[in-house]
Amino acid sequence: MIKIGVLTSSRADFGIYLPLLRKLKSDDFFKLEVIAFGTHLSKNHGYTLNEIKESNFETIHQIETLPASDSAIDITKGIGETIIKFSEFWNSNSFDLVICLGDRYEMFAAVSAGTPFGVKFAHIHGGETTLGAIDNAYRHSISLFSSILFVTTDTYKERAKEIVEKSVLVENVGALSIDNLNKEQLLSKEEFKTKFNIDLNKPTILSTFHPETVNFNKNKEYISELIQAFEVLKENYQLVITLPNTDTMGQLIRDELLSFGKSNPEVHIVESLGMNGYLSCMKHCSFMLGNTSSGFVEASYFPKFVLNIGNRQDGRIITKNILSIPVEKKRILEAVDSIEKRPSLTNEGIYGIGDAAQNIINSCKKEYASQYNKHKVNN
Repeated sequence: MIKIGVLTSSRADFGIYLPLLRKLKSDDFFKLEVIAFGTHLSKNHGYTLNEIKESNFETIHQIETLPASDSAIDITKGIGETIIKFSEFWNSNSFDLVICLGDRYEMFAAVSAGTPFGVKFAHIHGGETTLGAIDNAYRHSISLFSSILFVTTDTYKERAKEIVEKSVLVENVGALSIDNLNKEQLLSKEEFKTKFNIDLNKPTILSTFHPETVNFNKNKEYISELIQAFEVLKENYQLVITLPNTDTMGQLIRDELLSFGKSNPEVHIVESLGMNGYLSCMKHCSFMLGNTSSGFVEASYFPKFVLNIGNRQDGRIITKNILSIPVEKKRILEAVDSIEKRPSLTNEGIYGIGDAAQNIINSCKKEYASQYNKHKVNN
């Protein structure tokens, strides 16, 4: 058996991983071990470790690595502490391959700690660019630490090759999120109301706004402009707002949104809908407003109009469903008026056909062909 570790640090990457995790779990060629850290172990962020446990994986490692706060100094200290804790973990645990995903600083710390131990990493979502977030540097660093890169489009494949500049396996496997959308039984509007007490028969805006971590001093201004726009939009739309990650100044944004939601019955502030709930809300909402990566990948599937605000996602592929605008009340309201008049969209299909998990499985088996063939003979 090939021993595979999967690093997951948040609700977001775990939801993306699920189709792959299920295939790894059901294939007896692989011995799967999940490595949970970051906000999964935080009660303030929904303690999403429970979601992992509910999936009944045989081995779940738990490593507490959450920063004391979202200040620059505490996040920096958190990176250092995560490296220290993972140095101990890698010293005591060995894997044939460890899969990592995305661009979070926690993921960067866990991966960088493994390099002196010769840990072999496979990076999912390499080659992408987000100029408005320091995560951009973390993502490219993770790719440089990795031996295999699984990318989601041919454009990102070429970028990834430029970044690593070495003999690394780079494959366009498509996006795991599309696997989720193809295979996951999403909730109906009635089922969603029963589970979350939110009626999606009402015109609804789904919003997630993360702090910009390059020009993070502007986040106070940004959240003020966004809430001013929300004050107008709530007259015609129900707002479903999911809270941001633990980035620099993330707590400021969380506090402002929570305060806004308290006095507005048409505003629903949610820590986590879970992967199925979030995708179900995306399916039924009128449009999305914010700066989350799900507005680029998952939203393209339905497809759903997305008002992408600010610079956090600058550098990503812009499909026809995305309108990029500044974080300004006036521009946001003008953009909402614009999309209300636009005709319906069609899926451009740039992120694959929903077979990313199987493509990754096939690639891993090919990479370990000699062990795989021996396994088949013995069985």
